[in-house]
Amino acid sequence: MTGATESAPVVARVPVLNAANGLTLLRLLLVPVFAGSVVVSGMSHAGWRTVACLVFVVASVTDLVDGWIARRFGLVTSVGKVADPIADKALTGAALLLLSWYDRLPWWVTAVILARELGITALRFWVIRHGVIAASRGGKAKTALQILAITWYLWPMPAALAVVGPWIMAAAVLVTVVTGFDYVAQALRLRRPTR
Repeated sequence: MTGATESAPVVARVPVLNAANGLTLLRLLLVPVFAGSVVVSGMSHAGWRTVACLVFVVASVTDLVDGWIARRFGLVTSVGKVADPIADKALTGAALLLLSWYDRLPWWVTAVILARELGITALRFWVIRHGVIAASRGGKAKTALQILAITWYLWPMPAALAVVGPWIMAAAVLVTVVTGFDYVAQALRLRRPTR
C-alpha cells in the first residue's frame, strides 16, 4: 500500500441548455409555423407553399445538425434523446397529415409511415434498459427519402416534375417498412434474456 487514494474519474455534466438541444427546440417551434404556412397556402397558393417548403427544409436540416453537434462536442443529454425523436415525428407527422388532408397524398401512405414511426419510437423506449437501438444506414436512408418526398410534394413543381413525387414517396414507404422490421428484430435481440 502506498497510502495514496485513488479517486473516481470526474465525469463532466452536460448542461441541458446547449446548442444541440437548442436546435431540437427550434425544430419543435417550427412545426406550428410550418403547419400554419401549409394551411394558409391551402396547397394551392404557390408563394405560401414555397414558404411552407422552406420552413420544412430548415427544420429538417436542424435534425441533421443537432445530432452532429451533440456527438462532436459531447453534448448528448437524456432530454435530447427524448426530445429529438419527438421533434422528428412531430414535423414529419404534421407534413404527412397535411398532405393527406389536402388530397396530395393517399391516407394509407400517411397511416403506414406514422404507424411505423410511432411503433419504433415505442420499441426504443421498451428496450431502453437493455440497450439503445441506434439509427442504421437504412434508417438514415428512410429519413432522407421521406424528407425528399415531402419536400417534392410541398414545392410548387411544374406538372412534368410533380409526377416524380409519388415515385420518391413509394421508395420512402418501402424503405420505411423494411427498416421497421429490422428495428423490431434488433429490439427482440436486446430483450432476449442472456444466459
